[in-house]
Amino acid sequence: MSASASRNTGIAVWILGLFLPVVLNSAWVSVAAIFAIYGIVALSEDIILGRAGMFDMGHAVYFGIGAYVTAILNVTFDWPIFLTIPFAILLAAAFGALLAAPLIRLRGDYLLVASIGFNAIFVLAMQNNLFGLTGGSDGITGIGVPSLFGLPIESQSAMYWLDWVVLGIVLVLMRNLDGSEFGRALRYLKQDELAATTIGVNPRKVKTLAFAIGAGLAGLAGTLFAVQLSTVSPSSFKFTESVTLFAIVIVGGQGSIPGVLLGTALMFVLPQVFRDFAQYRYLVFGFAMILVMVLRPQGLWPRRGARA
Repeated sequence: MSASASRNTGIAVWILGLFLPVVLNSAWVSVAAIFAIYGIVALSEDIILGRAGMFDMGHAVYFGIGAYVTAILNVTFDWPIFLTIPFAILLAAAFGALLAAPLIRLRGDYLLVASIGFNAIFVLAMQNNLFGLTGGSDGITGIGVPSLFGLPIESQSAMYWLDWVVLGIVLVLMRNLDGSEFGRALRYLKQDELAATTIGVNPRKVKTLAFAIGAGLAGLAGTLFAVQLSTVSPSSFKFTESVTLFAIVIVGGQGSIPGVLLGTALMFVLPQVFRDFAQYRYLVFGFAMILVMVLRPQGLWPRRGARA
């Protein structure tokens, strides 16, 4: 399958998903909305892990920053939800760029351990009610619903379409990123950093930008997550959440848009199909990750040209 056809598959899945509220009950619409949100987060993780090749095991931090920014601005300062979105994106992106400065100097296991440490620090800060704004271990409740032209988006179907439209925008952005000069620079760096520098690629600049873009998109997803649940708490952004995002990209296929969406579906939709066994999803997914790394290291739906 060509790279173009692979990317088009993600768009086709999105178009099909627009009609799900018509044929599914409210419970499944809610599951599909969560899939859209986590699809965005997983795609943002893929920018750092799958395209830049950096082992980021703390991606839930940026997801959490977006969620908390929206929650604080809406609940504490009574800002409209849509007005909080740019700030959620920008603060998450800024934090990602700030963390990138020390992280991109590290390699392999050291980068992995450092990102885990940042995740732990973030959770502890939220639990300790940072600046008296984060609500401690209980988090923040009572997050409002977004309004568009004065009309509240409060029904399950309306919320789903909001999540799905944002996912569609992100899919288009990802396609454009792949075809851009920046996307090509990421691929060159992942394949051979030394060779990339000889053709004018600045590793530090490109990697920092990758962290910022990935973090910003995760912050956007955090806003949708906060609105979907109307509450945020530190437990939603623990290390296990970062591990889940990391595993989704590895199992689905690094650098592959449909692969990442497939990995997200396996993690968040399949357990609902086999609901009686949903509590074992981390065990099953962990076992699947081991099998994929041994038998198909390029992932279940690899990017065209990915090596085994």
